[in-house]
Amino acid sequence: MLELPTGIVTFLLTDIQGSTSLWEQDPLAAHAALVRHDALVEEVVSRYGGTLIRPRGEGDSRFAVFTRATDAVAAAAALQQVFSTEPWPTASPLRVRMALHTGEATVREGDYYGQAVNRCARLRAVAHGGQTLLLQATYELVRDAVTGVTFRDHGEHRLRDLIRPERIRELVTSNLPSEFPSLVTLNSEKHNLPVLRSPLLGREQEVAEIQALLRRDDVGLVTLAGPGGTGKTRLSLQVAAEMLDDFADGVWFVELAPIRDASLVLSAIAEPFGVSEASGLPLFESLKACLHDKQLLLLLDNFEQIIEAAPLVQALLRNALRLKVLVTSREVLHLSDEQEYRVLPLPIPNTKKLPTVEKLTQYAAVALFIQRARAVQATFEVTTENALVVAEICVRLDGLPLAIELAAARSRVFSPHALLKRLDNRLKFLI
Repeated sequence: MLELPTGIVTFLLTDIQGSTSLWEQDPLAAHAALVRHDALVEEVVSRYGGTLIRPRGEGDSRFAVFTRATDAVAAAAALQQVFSTEPWPTASPLRVRMALHTGEATVREGDYYGQAVNRCARLRAVAHGGQTLLLQATYELVRDAVTGVTFRDHGEHRLRDLIRPERIRELVTSNLPSEFPSLVTLNSEKHNLPVLRSPLLGREQEVAEIQALLRRDDVGLVTLAGPGGTGKTRLSLQVAAEMLDDFADGVWFVELAPIRDASLVLSAIAEPFGVSEASGLPLFESLKACLHDKQLLLLLDNFEQIIEAAPLVQALLRNALRLKVLVTSREVLHLSDEQEYRVLPLPIPNTKKLPTVEKLTQYAAVALFIQRARAVQATFEVTTENALVVAEICVRLDGLPLAIELAAARSRVFSPHALLKRLDNRLKFLI
């Protein structure tokens, strides 16, 4: 098995822009170009001491990791150079977008996972063909250590994981194109999604499955159903952020938690679109007219307390054929067009057969506890001494994200052992 670098590493992710159209125009030429592209990537990554990881099922993309950030930046610059001079057999040259990000490597079953890889992938998604972008962590390591290149500051942008803005810089080489369209980030999209304080953990499969449902032509409404505290809202926001490219008219979030009167749901949905009663036209008719030709995703959060307003959702869907609706609710809406998706608690470890500390922290429930505990106590660590206790806390809380967050927030004043003891009366303790 390939020995993967661990510790603090720099990731390099690449992707061929417009590869689908190249295959459609001339499959033989596209195949030859891809073979040559792969050979060039392998040669350059090896030359600069990087490790090329399998493509991870992402089509024409490539994924490499470097122990030194300077080597990763030099490799990216060299790749763009060779791509620009290569005599490609396709009708138009291959244009490859790249992203660099430095962070802690999380290795599981021969592959990398975790926040650093995810943010690098988000960064790659906003780049254009021929463009190489990097985040602040990498820039600080290479700004004075790499020659022959400069860095263009694009300012702060929100990537599609909904947490804090990141400062994005572009790698510029004098003899390569440096004029590109604006970055397509959350700063420039049509949406009203909130900024969240931390990344989503352990829900990659659920995000992919919900996206697949919403992309089906025969599905207009998906309801994320499950008991309180399972993280339905956070999951839905992640799905929405990652689907901005799917909806020409944006993604719009409507928070229904404060509403108890079903008659107020209509005005809450209309508000993000600036729709109001005009010229004597009822609000419902004005909203229908607004949404009729729109291709957008409407996220309705916390629908359970106004279930009687469900027919309104169905009426909007039947009026606007390109509208998609994502609902979170403790119960389904019981509509004929509804696709239910049950949101389960996070996976929890088996405390009777406890894994190593490294494997334990890869359980989403444990990782969430650590994330929230470090938010209030930066030095918090899972050790061999407290591993069983942390695992037992997550088990006692049934893997429910909200309960785990509330418990971890008390790590400022309670040790894991003290937390576990107080969970004997967990309802009273967590309120």
